[in-house]
Amino acid sequence: MAIVANKTLTVKSPAFANNHFIPSEYTCNGSNVNPALIISDIPEEAKSLAIVVDDPDAPGSFNHWIMWDIPVRNIIEENSRPGTEGKNSKDENKYAGPCPPSDGTHHYHFGVYALDTTLNLPGSTDKSALLKAMDGHILAFGELIGLFKK
Repeated sequence: MAIVANKTLTVKSPAFANNHFIPSEYTCNGSNVNPALIISDIPEEAKSLAIVVDDPDAPGSFNHWIMWDIPVRNIIEENSRPGTEGKNSKDENKYAGPCPPSDGTHHYHFGVYALDTTLNLPGSTDKSALLKAMDGHILAFGELIGLFKK
């Protein structure tokens, strides 16, 4: 399945710059809470936002946070749950901060999607099911990449 978006969102964080290291407070070495995200260039016709945070450097990729039906907004606050959380790779409905084994630096992709609908999915939804449900509804996409190593 191809993720097609007509527009690009700008995703930033006051905690770290794109392709820079994520402060430990947002990882398993710290408070393990999500960093704030600032989202701009959201299309006017967007009805909701979705977030997928994953680590493609982990074997088979590791999903750290899955959330959808977020009301359209420019800021996702630190340590917040503004939408419905799905199952991460730990089978938990919450943010699981970066926590790679001691095998080098991993890249964490904070992907944000602007959708033309709300999804009303159950909390048992995982990344694969979320991407399938979003197919055909993505107006814009953007991501912020953070780095972390133990």
